[in-house]
Amino acid sequence: MTSQRTPISREIALGQPAHGGAAHGVNVGEVERLVSVAGGGALALLGLKEGSLLGLGLAAVGGALVYRGMSGHCHLYGTLGVSTAGEHNPVASIPAGEGFKLVQAVTINRSADELYRMWRDFESLPRFMSHLVSVRSAGRRSHWAAHGPVGTTVEWDAEVINEDPGRMIAWRSLEGSQVGTAGSVHFLPLGAAGGTEVTVSLKYDPPGGKLGGWLAGLFGQDPEQQIREDLQRFKRLAEAGELSQAAHARRF
Repeated sequence: MTSQRTPISREIALGQPAHGGAAHGVNVGEVERLVSVAGGGALALLGLKEGSLLGLGLAAVGGALVYRGMSGHCHLYGTLGVSTAGEHNPVASIPAGEGFKLVQAVTINRSADELYRMWRDFESLPRFMSHLVSVRSAGRRSHWAAHGPVGTTVEWDAEVINEDPGRMIAWRSLEGSQVGTAGSVHFLPLGAAGGTEVTVSLKYDPPGGKLGGWLAGLFGQDPEQQIREDLQRFKRLAEAGELSQAAHARRF
């Protein structure tokens, strides 16, 4: 499994929250990244289908190309001091009409305040979000790692941009992130009906844009289905009180 650690992840590991700048090391342009993901994915599938020693070699090369496209970093370019990547905005944003947008909701028999506190404990999210490997939090900044195709690990840094305790949390990824993402979670009390409606709105732009999303589907990862299942797991754990217990244990 391959991964890439970013500056905020190192600072979190040292107990030092990041205050500026985000991950560096992206030296491959968007078109090259798209071609690397597409070509690498096709090569990996061909190699795995072949099944021979040569096929496994092709699959390994394909995996390396997918990683190059997903991470945006080429070791050879780094050695030669070459970069085909353009300048990035301070925040990783997703232009209108690009990427994917998902909206899913679930009703949970807990108060909005309780559910907000459970979700705001970001480090507990991998317990019910199956695509996440880990989350390391430092105040409003956090470092996320998730499963990617062909055994890779995708990592990004994010910040909370808006929160209203008991009502909503909103975030976006930072410059240098392997995945551009922005989203929010809203907690709506249902009054006399009891419980709370939890609505997740997520927009993300995977490496390779929509082609990257197509490859994710090819590898058996349906983002919409994942979010739906994640929310059902969140409902079960929240109603059983397991997430509250985990958050309490971390504080002491």
